[in-house]
Amino acid sequence: MIANVRELSYADMQNMLRPRPVDGHKGTFGHALLIAGSKGMAGAAILSAEACLRSGIGKLSILSDEGNREILQITVPEAILQTDGHPTYHYSAVGIGPGLGVNPRYIDQCLSTYHEPMVLDADALNALIYDDLITAIRPNTILTPHPGEASRFIGSCVLEDVAQWAQQHKVYIVLKGHPTHVCTPEGDIYQLAVGNSGMATAGSGDVLTGIITGLLAQGYPPLHASLLGVWIHGRAGDHARDEIGENCMLARDIIGFMPEAFREMTIIDNV
Repeated sequence: MIANVRELSYADMQNMLRPRPVDGHKGTFGHALLIAGSKGMAGAAILSAEACLRSGIGKLSILSDEGNREILQITVPEAILQTDGHPTYHYSAVGIGPGLGVNPRYIDQCLSTYHEPMVLDADALNALIYDDLITAIRPNTILTPHPGEASRFIGSCVLEDVAQWAQQHKVYIVLKGHPTHVCTPEGDIYQLAVGNSGMATAGSGDVLTGIITGLLAQGYPPLHASLLGVWIHGRAGDHARDEIGENCMLARDIIGFMPEAFREMTIIDNV
């Protein structure tokens, strides 16, 4: 293990999760925007949106391709759908990338249009091979690459190199894997040993993006949103494994067990 890697525990995560105020309303819990789902890729937007809603957020908007309108409005009726590309509301956080397609010009437009706390994933990360896009990323943005994506825009998926890149660009990087590592702008590295191989399935990363975006929109600082997001995602996956096994797991099963992951974190340990 690298000297400055800190492994986090259940107790650490439990202490980060804030109680929901009894007098809270939709506005209390934030309004997120997910920019996701090019034509024919509505599934990525659906998975990310459902996970975001399950994270405890107050309101969610989805900016997607017009061709996805019917399926999104049927599948995620709780969300507000936009297809025109113009900001309609003031958002608490923005997640960009799931199923979006690698369109550097469009990603650049999103980065320049939205100034809220931000999560970049999937095709938003793949577009970062264009150097001018890297300079457009604001400090404290959260990036969620798997090793292949990290190798493309960083040039390496070695943990030390990823941590150095995060520090250099003043961003948070969630390097997905088992274990998952969160690298911070300060040079710290956190390790979270949750999750299992059943989660290595299409759409799992979209689910994580939705969770982290939802937590960020609720006012969690980027570090806590990243750590809690990874933990809830991983523990939901572990509950899914215990119920249905690793071989048969789908990304939607992770969403289905998110309530279990949240519930176990609110149990008071009397020992």
